[in-house]
Amino acid sequence: MKLNAFLTATLICLAPAAFAADEVNVSNGLTLTGNPLGMHGFDPVSMFRSDAPTIGDAEFTVAHDGVDYYFATADAKAAFEADPTAMLPQFGGFCAFGVYVGKKLDGDVRYADIVDGKLYLFVNEAIFEKYLEDKDAVIAGAFAKWPEIATTPVGDL
Repeated sequence: MKLNAFLTATLICLAPAAFAADEVNVSNGLTLTGNPLGMHGFDPVSMFRSDAPTIGDAEFTVAHDGVDYYFATADAKAAFEADPTAMLPQFGGFCAFGVYVGKKLDGDVRYADIVDGKLYLFVNEAIFEKYLEDKDAVIAGAFAKWPEIATTPVGDL
């Protein structure tokens, strides 16, 4: 009986990570806390504060909605904790252009744009250039498509 309770508790604890994996672009494997890693370990706050994305440090980890995010400094961690949704990339960190066309493609911090205070990631340079041809249409189309695909596993799209 105790084993069944333990297994049930374990499955419940794992549920947020499984849920997050559908809606958030996470790295394979788990962090020391047992959560998947968001933004491939890059500090989301650095996307707003510096010229280049900065890799985070596990010392400064914040779990948000079942996903761990690493930060380069305690200050960046505190900024994120104050308003996580303002610092996270749109569409769970998947490529905004991919979402626009109904796919969940990896978002790469090297190809990013901030529009109206929101962070958008793109899969590669070619797609980023395509996005730049009509930013407004891509962003609007991605927001329209996201509710349809947000919880759909990547492999099913």
